[in-house]
Amino acid sequence: MEDLRKKHWNDLYNSKRIEEVSWYQKVPQTSLDFILKSNILKNDPIIDIGGGDSFLVDFLLNKNFTDITVLDISDIAIARAKDRLGARASQVSWIVSNICDFKPNREYVLWHDRAVFHFMIEPDEINSYSKTVLKGITENGKLILGTFSEKGPERCCALNVKRYSTNELCKLFLKNFTCKNKLNTIHLTPFGREQAFSFVELIKNK
Repeated sequence: MEDLRKKHWNDLYNSKRIEEVSWYQKVPQTSLDFILKSNILKNDPIIDIGGGDSFLVDFLLNKNFTDITVLDISDIAIARAKDRLGARASQVSWIVSNICDFKPNREYVLWHDRAVFHFMIEPDEINSYSKTVLKGITENGKLILGTFSEKGPERCCALNVKRYSTNELCKLFLKNFTCKNKLNTIHLTPFGREQAFSFVELIKNK
């Protein structure tokens, strides 16, 4: 049976242009600021979870990062990103996978996730994600995580979400990570609606 979650996202991407989805950002400024201030090297491996056809990968390429992986559950989203990037798509590693099924075969210096983790609402999903993060990040590697805040929406794209304050995110990963930076920010959707986000930068302990 086809993964129902994958079908949900593929149906969404089939029905909307990138400028019509609620998470669209012409410039993913908050994510870029966290990444550029993280002091990683240009050749350090980066993975963007749920990157889909986000423009983050374009900006990372423009900033001369050379080891970029984009993971998304939707093959349609990734195909759209490849089409947009053209020849530059070959400079990126692409993975089509549900994050709950992802088994990293390498460690990344920076793991970025804007708006995937908050769709993990069951304890086993949260635990699975946490274990995958632990396996997929190097010692002293960075975890940049953005979720709906405690003041954010309770649902998104017809799915329930789990909301977090910045303190709750830091506490959730406290066993294996140290919280370095926290930020609350507002995302304005293409429809003019405000969405409150929590962002944290966590460092994997030795």
